[in-house]
Amino acid sequence: MSDSLQSLEQIAQSYHLSEDVPDRFIETACQHYCCDWIAGHLQGARNVLELGYGDGITLARLSPLVEHYRVLEGAESLVRKVRAEQPRVDVLHQLFEQHHVDQPYDRVLALHVLEHVDDPVSLLKHMAGWMGPDSEMIIVVPNRESLHRRLAVLMGLQPELDTLSARDKVVGHQRVYDLAGLTADLQAGGFEVIESKGFFLKTLPNSMMLDYSDALIAGLNEVGEQLPAELLANLAVRVRLASGRPV
Repeated sequence: MSDSLQSLEQIAQSYHLSEDVPDRFIETACQHYCCDWIAGHLQGARNVLELGYGDGITLARLSPLVEHYRVLEGAESLVRKVRAEQPRVDVLHQLFEQHHVDQPYDRVLALHVLEHVDDPVSLLKHMAGWMGPDSEMIIVVPNRESLHRRLAVLMGLQPELDTLSARDKVVGHQRVYDLAGLTADLQAGGFEVIESKGFFLKTLPNSMMLDYSDALIAGLNEVGEQLPAELLANLAVRVRLASGRPV
């Protein structure tokens, strides 16, 4: 097994398949809320690719909405889980960089992907080969300017907005983004942004929100619709191949 596959398997075992993740209820609520928005942009799509299985929430929510749903996953244990629990879904045990297609996907979902990879621009250039002129990709990344990061810097809990926390390292994050940095990487990869928004008013690190009620977490998701994206925990964009780019 390659070092990359071993690393993905380690994250799967220590986080995604672990029963000892006390903040999972927060992440689960946020993923469900985001899925409501994503679902609206799958209308008319027949062929969807999701990068990574994660906790399986996105797949469970969105795969019934389209005719053909494929997942690329590098952790073998998660591949086995998909095949056992979601036999209708086409799951490939591959690194993203290994994937090639003959026909473009209608939609590509790169949800919490770019913060994990060694070279986001190189991967984006590769992913452009999966897209056609009518394809769209939806991307979600953690926001370096989130309210909880701003507070942490002011309180002296972390030196910079983009300092990675212990939790970031557990789940394999290599970076966080602001919208300008994300847009720059997307443009370098051959894409243009057609919509951007933010999700979840994260007031504190997850470890300090463990006593928040489900109703409060739901409210922090909903109130995000009324606030500037740069204050929210996650940034989301819809993109297409840049105008004039050969396809």
